[in-house]
Amino acid sequence: MEEKDAGYDGTGKQIMDEIGKDRPRIIIFDTTLRDGEQSPGVSLNVEEKLQIGHQLERMGVNVLEAGFPIASPGDFQGVKRLAGELRDLQVAALARASEKDIDTAWDAIKGGANPRIHTFLATSDIHLKYKLRKSREQVLEMAAAAVKYAAAYTSNVEFSAEDASRSDLDFLCRVFEAVVDAGATTLNFPDTVGYAIPWDFGRMIRYVMENTKNIHRAVLSVHCHNDLGLATANVLSAIENGARQVECTINGIGERAGNTAMEEVVMAIRTRNDCLPYRTDIVTTEITSASRLVATLTGMQVQPNKAIVGANAFAHESGIHQDGVLKERTTYEIMDPRDVGLSQGSLVLGKHSGRHALKARLEELGYTLSDKEIDSVFVRFKELADRKKEIFTEDLKVLVAGEILKIPERFSLKYLHVAGGSGIKPTATVAIEEGGEKRITCSLGAGPVDAAFQAVKKLVRTDSILLRYNVQSITGGTDALGKVTVRLRDGDVEVNGQGADPDIITASVKAYLNALNRLEYMKQ
Repeated sequence: MEEKDAGYDGTGKQIMDEIGKDRPRIIIFDTTLRDGEQSPGVSLNVEEKLQIGHQLERMGVNVLEAGFPIASPGDFQGVKRLAGELRDLQVAALARASEKDIDTAWDAIKGGANPRIHTFLATSDIHLKYKLRKSREQVLEMAAAAVKYAAAYTSNVEFSAEDASRSDLDFLCRVFEAVVDAGATTLNFPDTVGYAIPWDFGRMIRYVMENTKNIHRAVLSVHCHNDLGLATANVLSAIENGARQVECTINGIGERAGNTAMEEVVMAIRTRNDCLPYRTDIVTTEITSASRLVATLTGMQVQPNKAIVGANAFAHESGIHQDGVLKERTTYEIMDPRDVGLSQGSLVLGKHSGRHALKARLEELGYTLSDKEIDSVFVRFKELADRKKEIFTEDLKVLVAGEILKIPERFSLKYLHVAGGSGIKPTATVAIEEGGEKRITCSLGAGPVDAAFQAVKKLVRTDSILLRYNVQSITGGTDALGKVTVRLRDGDVEVNGQGADPDIITASVKAYLNALNRLEYMKQ
């Protein structure tokens, strides 16, 4: 029977103190699908965005920024689908301070539940001089006009003052006053280039709160970048000084060094509620699932020492630490791993388990799959169970990602044999199927993976370049499910591919073929 810690109900959720319900709420505005997708090398298709969107909805995110609709037809369709399907949160669309951008944004989100138009304009002198080439008065008029135009569509309008942390604060307060009068209900103060220092950022937020006359008619938001590694610290300082919305991403992904990591802000508030007397609506037991889903679909693996969601976040190497945790967990753990949805690695299913048991377990993990999708996962589950003694929660998540989130296969693996060893030139024989036609070839290589990749290249006749190859163990043990991520470039198109299998060579070939299929998908 599972041991219960103080304040823990055994279901993965901490029993919340009643006083927390009366504390000021911090609105969580997630921009994983907009700013997060701007990470170099990240490109998500519509179905992948929908999977992440549904996970964020399960987490209790308040606002989801779905994209920048005018950027491309694909972005427009992604935003439109998300707005149409997600009903338990607000879907926001980004737009520059222009009528065409705002029209396009509204067309994409108008079918949503309380949709939000998020328009922005730079306010720092450096941006005005070199980028916009406008005067302060011109920018003031443009901002107010854009918000007024957006407010004709919806009362849910957010205005962002790009590069606010390097702007003249008196001018910024004038801009904020003007856009609130024009209809803005959320004001965003971005640290666009990650320039701020926590105590100075707090001072700026306090100044805006005290010197924007109509600030009481809007929610003040912050959007911090992590160029100096201070994004979360800056956000917490802003909250202490009056900000009530936080713009963040899962795993902190985003432009350059990334954004504020949602999981860090949420768990800081939850863990240190004694000095951060606020609350969020986030279901924290969904954090690990969200982190792994985003990492899988973007190909951006989480560093092992990443706070909250890194592989080492709850690992203890030191003998002193191990002894302390075994005696009393709180000696070296300030959070219970179960509170962020981290599996304890217990056996959940095996080769004798049936389809019904699998379906029930997937529902426990938050997946809502059709009968056809369950059948697809079940086939792969049985194959894995025959080769692996224990099937863990992490294994199931990889199976779902591999079977349900995959794109149409043009190339599929039918046979793989690799020979190698000390003093032997590695050789791989590979057979693939394309359009019902099966082809087979063999190749030599510097190693078994290289030999297999060379054989695949021959079979599919690709000129793509391998940019990145990453191997990760999903669970422990020599029979662990290995996950491989590759990145390919063909011309100006770059894609990620993922593959998972207890045999790392097989996982590598699956990842390579997955990336090649994505290239074909992108071309179409």
